[in-house]
Amino acid sequence: MLGGFSFNHLIYLLGGLVWTVVLSALAFLLGGVAGFFVMLCRISRFLWLRRAALVYIQIVQGTPLLIQMFILYFGLGVINISVPPLVAAGLGMMIYSSSYLGEIWRGSVESISRTQFEAAECLGLTRWQALRDVILPQALRIATPPTVGFLVQLVKNTSLASVVGFLELTRAAQVINNSLFQPFLVFGIAALLYFAVCYPLSVWSRSLERKLNVGRR
Repeated sequence: MLGGFSFNHLIYLLGGLVWTVVLSALAFLLGGVAGFFVMLCRISRFLWLRRAALVYIQIVQGTPLLIQMFILYFGLGVINISVPPLVAAGLGMMIYSSSYLGEIWRGSVESISRTQFEAAECLGLTRWQALRDVILPQALRIATPPTVGFLVQLVKNTSLASVVGFLELTRAAQVINNSLFQPFLVFGIAALLYFAVCYPLSVWSRSLERKLNVGRR
């Protein structure tokens, strides 16, 4: 094939792409669960809970994801806690995504008119019932396009997991390039594979935005 780049190299890159998708899915699902609790804390009636969630968000968003992964992988090793690369990368990305998803969803919930909360309370609904049956179905419509857009960023950020030795797409490309010394070819193919995953998500995000008519809100 091209300049020593063989079919086996392509299979190796595709294997890395599979782990990129797996890591993205883990980060999104686990980060989504954690992000939901972050959102609940941010709209809580308790001031201390809102402040605690805000401090968490500021710390996570104020430090690079790369540093967070280093701390989880190498920092825990200092206190004799061994963390596999997948766990360190997954935890780092879960924490990272929870802070951003929590803020996206908080903004969506708070964009719903306050009078709807008050009307639900007048009907005898509890705060949780009002949130679940009245507010969240409407907020979901607003939150879906930016959530899908964030997923694109999440897929690209999985490349940082290579620094803790996790064999995702970027790491696989590094390994192949170390033997072929053809960075333009190898990383160019890796970039095409990232594009093949991210572009459909970007198109889907724009399509959802049009369908849900978020721009008119």
